Amino acid sequence: MGGFHVVVLVKPVPDPACYDRVEIDPATGVLARQGMPSVLNPSDRHALEAALVLQERHGGRVTLVSMTPESSAETLREALAMGGDEAVILSDRAFAGSDSLATSRVLAAGVAKVAPFDLVLAGNESADGGTVHVPSQVGELLDVAHLANVIRLEVDPDGSVRARTRIENGYVEVEGALPMVLGVRREINTPRYTSLMGVIASQGKPIRVYGAAELGIDGSRVGMEGSNMRPGKLSRPSYDRKGERLKGSPEEAVARIVGILRAEGVLG
Repeated sequence: MGGFHVVVLVKPVPDPACYDRVEIDPATGVLARQGMPSVLNPSDRHALEAALVLQERHGGRVTLVSMTPESSAETLREALAMGGDEAVILSDRAFAGSDSLATSRVLAAGVAKVAPFDLVLAGNESADGGTVHVPSQVGELLDVAHLANVIRLEVDPDGSVRARTRIENGYVEVEGALPMVLGVRREINTPRYTSLMGVIASQGKPIRVYGAAELGIDGSRVGMEGSNMRPGKLSRPSYDRKGERLKGSPEEAVARIVGILRAEGVLG
């Protein structure tokens, strides 16, 4: 098969519509995700779209790699319905509680498992973590060139790469050659809609599962044990609702409302 093998790192994240159900594990200080509905990380949809555009131009195949419980397989089917060829789930109890570096170790091992690869694409950040660490860390662990904040990407048939990356006061044009790992921002493209035919086709696409043993990962380098960053004190905010029935004339009610807003610091 001609073209490039593009690996896309994807992550199921808690459904924003259910954020009111988020719980925090008091023992570990991390989010308790069990039973939470998940959706595909929004930034990863843009990474997948970039991969599919390259596949349409040059051929090749697109493999999705995700460190996630096996129960998230249906969320990965959503990505496969967009056009990915196959998915790989990296799942093991040893991975629980991994910080961004430990997560990157697992993802890099997953990419190596499906090698050879030409390009690794990922969303710049996840909706639930937002560290922006993972793409560059995976690139370092794979010992290939890497960029973050990519907003434009062109790849020639010979593997030459031209990318534009966002910086604080503008952007930088970068040239290089595959293999590379790129973290893309949402402004790079508009992800395609999933078609009915895509949904039907996704049901026949393979999803493989690898644990720590299959990946050859040392358990002391992942999970809570392999993480240098630990969550600080996390707690859910408490909201106290109270009401006051305003009496008197409209003018008196308005004066009372203004007084309340000033007392709360809303008005100067």
